[in-house]
Parts: sequence; C-alpha cells; structure tokens
Amino acid sequence: MNRLGRQIVEGEVAMGSILNLEELSARFAVSRSVLREALRVLQSLGMVEPRQRVGTQVRPREEWDLMSPQLIAWRGHGAEYFVQMRELLELRLGLEPVAARLSATKLDPAGAEAVRRAAETMVTSSAAGDGRAYLEADIAFHTAILRGSGNAVVAHFASTVDALLRTRTEERRFTITEYTPASAHRHNELARALVERDPDAAYRWSYELIEATLAEFVSEAPPR
Repeated sequence: MNRLGRQIVEGEVAMGSILNLEELSARFAVSRSVLREALRVLQSLGMVEPRQRVGTQVRPREEWDLMSPQLIAWRGHGAEYFVQMRELLELRLGLEPVAARLSATKLDPAGAEAVRRAAETMVTSSAAGDGRAYLEADIAFHTAILRGSGNAVVAHFASTVDALLRTRTEERRFTITEYTPASAHRHNELARALVERDPDAAYRWSYELIEATLAEFVSEAPPR
C-alpha cells in the first residue's frame, strides 16, 4: 500500500491509468486478497476507484483526500514536500489564529500548562540544537491549541498538522535552522498570551508565527 501510494503520488503510476492487478500482485509478491485490501485503503483516500467492466482506475489528484495524514506523509516524502508545505501553511494561516483566539478563553489549566511547557521546550531545544525534541514539542504545542479551541472540527485538524510537521524529518536541514530561534520566541509569546487569556494577542502571535514560517518555506523552496 505504501509503495503503490507513493508511486501514484510521484506520478510513476499515471492518473487515469487502469491498474493491472495481476501485474501488481506479481510485482509486490502478494496475494490478490492482500492487494485488494491495499486498494481499498487507496480508494478510501480517493486515489483509486474500481469501475465496472473497466478495472481499478487512478483518480485525478483533485479528488484525493489531501488532508489525510497518510497522504500528507506520502507527499512529504517526495518531490512535493515544499509544495505541500506551502499549501497547508496557507490553510493554517487562515485557521490556527482563530483556534488560538478560541483557546485563549477555552483552554483548561492542563491545556494551558501543556502549551507553556511545549513552548519552553522549544526554546531550550533550539538553543541545544536538538531537532527531535524541538519537533515533538512543536507538535504538542499546536495539538494542544487546536484541541483546546472548544471546536470539534478545528480539533480534528490537529492530526493533519501533526502529519505535516513530521514530514520535516525528510528535509535536508531537518528542524533546527537559522530561523528557529525567532520561531521559538514566537511560540513562547503565543504561549504567554494563552496563559494570560488574551485572545487578541493569541491571534496576533499565531498569525505572525505561521506567516513567518510560510515566508521561510517559500524562500527555501527550489525553483520550479
């Protein structure tokens, strides 16, 4: 499933093509029943569709579930890394400042403490050059804010952000860069606004944080 999914994402298996199940079964050395299970997962992601008297067809990218953590992982491990990062950062720019504003009044004490602790870890791990600790704290930080918004739909977006941030392990420079100290500072100021229950400051710092990250990735993206 992972190999075929990534091949479709990378364009090695063309959109609109009909999958030859006999050939796939032989290539991956799996039974037809195992192959059908893998195709069912790809179908649930909108990537393939069984068509009567035609076969299993690869669907257009516009029909894929691009918010799925599985698809985010596949896109993030290939040539679409920077494209996907830009696309989802643009989406986060519209959503997460609103979530931060909501969380400033709705976060319970445990949630506020989780945000504060994660921001503190980001500052210390940035100074220590510990990319793994920084990444895990970053995920915990944004997850706590999204889930603390009091909005179930917004909270559901946390799994998308988690998957997106984890694709940074594929980046040649990983997580700690020349941008990291300033980013850690913005996270810390956002945490302060949330702990102090200041919705306007929370919105402002969240917007500034994601806007700066978006600008970073746009500037670092290779030429098309």
